[in-house]
Amino acid sequence: MAGASDEGTAKFAASTKSGAVGDHFRIAEGLTLSSLGLGTYLGDADDATDAAYGSALVEAVKRGVNVIDTASNYRHQRSERVIGESLAELESEGFSRDQLVISTKGGYIPLDENPPPDLEAYKQARFFDRGVFAPEDVVSRSHVLTPSFLEDQLSQSLSNLGVSTIDIYYLHNPEAQLAAVDRAELAVRMRAAFEFLEQAVADERIAHYGVASWQAHRVEPTAPSYMSLVDVEGWAREVAFEDHHLRFVQAPYNLAMTEAFTVQNHEIDETPHSLLQAAEALEVHVIVSAGLAQGRLTSGMPDWLEKVFKGLSTDAQRCLQFARSTPGVTTALVGMKSVEHVVENLQLAAVEPTRIEDFLQLFEVDATE
Repeated sequence: MAGASDEGTAKFAASTKSGAVGDHFRIAEGLTLSSLGLGTYLGDADDATDAAYGSALVEAVKRGVNVIDTASNYRHQRSERVIGESLAELESEGFSRDQLVISTKGGYIPLDENPPPDLEAYKQARFFDRGVFAPEDVVSRSHVLTPSFLEDQLSQSLSNLGVSTIDIYYLHNPEAQLAAVDRAELAVRMRAAFEFLEQAVADERIAHYGVASWQAHRVEPTAPSYMSLVDVEGWAREVAFEDHHLRFVQAPYNLAMTEAFTVQNHEIDETPHSLLQAAEALEVHVIVSAGLAQGRLTSGMPDWLEKVFKGLSTDAQRCLQFARSTPGVTTALVGMKSVEHVVENLQLAAVEPTRIEDFLQLFEVDATE
């Protein structure tokens, strides 16, 4: 299956039966992306969770979601595989592959279905003996960024997903490398990774690439795990000049982790920018993860949230409305592995994002009221 297309994603937005309104769909690199996307990180590596994700994914697409995010190491590759299995069902429901934007990630050593009895023996047989990478390439026992490993993982992900093209391929938490190398060596490794990814674009195995981080772009510049988006985009520019395909960045963002909007930790022309501001200046699209902080924001939120997010009935809806309404956010990802949660969360497709003037009130509300 080929990847998402401008025409296919526009058709999805125009024909969806979700009752989607206004700015539920946003344009990035010509593609039309839903403002809410399905994440597949959480859950046990078992058949029951596979089935739950499959049902949730199909229901989410029917209700106006066309952004689906995963990673090779999520649930020991099972999240990628259940997406692949669901694509056939979605096609039978009238949703073609070119209507869906699928992203995955490489960087962590994935297990396969179940944890092996001997992890070191597994790595030896699966990777070392095949020359995929050497023991000295591994950081913190689980992270690798070499082109040969990325080749292995991209091929595996294409097979797991059952597609010929992945729309967005992220380097997964590259800041993990800083536990073992200095920043000069990190730059060398990132440029080598980007050279591989640019070739993968040329080979039409991926359409775009980016960086998906947990800490790198939201911590202070003095933090050991900090990475500047300006540097990241600069490395891609060194590899492929202005025609580079690093067009997406993924970072956590929610009501408990607002740094992408509130912390000005990226400098452009001697002026501090937030991640969202820097991404806009660099023409990089922001996909935010952990929209509900892995389920921790689904209940018990303060009553004053209702002052800003009027007309919404649950804390989950208010928190997702916060994420998708933030200026500069293209899509807010949320893990959903039950149809019930899909139905609840996707009611937002029929609700306009919160106006910027109302959104900014959130940062002025006295939480003690």
